[in-house]
Amino acid sequence: MNTRALSTEGREGYFSWFHALTGKERRTFWSCKIGYALDAMDTQFLSFVIPTLIATWDLSKGDAGLIGTVTLLTSAAGGWIAGILSDRIGRVKTLQLTILWFAFFTVLCGFAQNFEQLLWARGLMGFGMGGEWTAGAILIGEVIRAKDRGKAVGMVQAGWALGWGVSALLYALMFSLLPPEWAWRSLFLLGILPALFVIFIRRFVDEPEVFMAVQKKASTEERISFAQIFAPGMLSITLRAVLLTTGAQGGYYAITTWLPTFLKTERHLTVLGTGGYLAMVIVGSYVGYIVSAFLTDYLGRKKNFILFATGSMCIALAYTRLPVTDNVMLFLGFPLGFCVSGVFSGMGAFLTELFPTAIRGSGQGFSYNMGRAIGSLFPLMIGLSSHSMALGEAIGVFAGTAYGVMILAALTLPETAGKKLES
Repeated sequence: MNTRALSTEGREGYFSWFHALTGKERRTFWSCKIGYALDAMDTQFLSFVIPTLIATWDLSKGDAGLIGTVTLLTSAAGGWIAGILSDRIGRVKTLQLTILWFAFFTVLCGFAQNFEQLLWARGLMGFGMGGEWTAGAILIGEVIRAKDRGKAVGMVQAGWALGWGVSALLYALMFSLLPPEWAWRSLFLLGILPALFVIFIRRFVDEPEVFMAVQKKASTEERISFAQIFAPGMLSITLRAVLLTTGAQGGYYAITTWLPTFLKTERHLTVLGTGGYLAMVIVGSYVGYIVSAFLTDYLGRKKNFILFATGSMCIALAYTRLPVTDNVMLFLGFPLGFCVSGVFSGMGAFLTELFPTAIRGSGQGFSYNMGRAIGSLFPLMIGLSSHSMALGEAIGVFAGTAYGVMILAALTLPETAGKKLES
């Protein structure tokens, strides 16, 4: 076998897709990636302050879980609405609106005086959080050519780990410099930063050509209704896509919402100790996003989903159930982050390819965010279950179940890798 040819092929596979992008495509790529990172930063603040809120406001774990669940439920509704808006007013405008929305209500969380006020502010923030992913995933999926779509969308998805990492660093910094009652508020107040990024998007990012072509055609013909995603030819795809996203997000939120609390209350780690363990998970997450981004084009969408879901199930159970030492748990954090985040790299590209352009926003927004709505029940159920079982055990049970559902759904859906988008 010609090793030089393999080397050249490897270089092309890993790097040439990005160098081949036009200036417009690169601006779109970076706007989606940075926007998603900022979304993650604002979203993950809650998981870090849950222990402080429990102590400060005398909340139960069920109350804390309710905040997380309400956020995810509203984000599901926001993503659904954003999908419909993306088909109506455009992908870019919807992206701008959703970023401004979640930034404003994240700041409002910092002024909450009690549990009820935080619940409302965080719930409203969720509308923008869910909407940003939908608009961004559709936008980047339509801009990138078919053979590189999985890599590009997966690399955008990796922005979540970057935002999560930034939130962890800010958490360690604020809780080291300020007393807890001020530190948690300062984190939410930093949520204003994403609003500034909208200026860049307004100036440098344009709508995808494939979307504009469909919009031009729709101006002379009857617009396709959102209800078309439930038409006989699409209903089965829509429902199976919901099962796939339910498994991915149910497992992810089961782990990430409660992981800082698990490390602090059951592993009895300090703020800096918790940060060290989370750093290992976050680094693993970023690497998982990147590796999965390439594998989703190389192996295909379905095989990649099954591979990472199986790994997520096994590692989550080991991380939360096995009586391992703290040092072993530290190193297990890398494969945990690697698998649970790698699951998502192919999701945006896959959903983009499952639905036709005219109803792509509606179909992608509904299927991803209905999965998020169902998956959002997992943090609440874990919080309630922790009254009768150990928190780590509850996390393992619900995460394992979620990934099992994802594997079953992936087996039944069609392979879409390399599919060209029609205009």
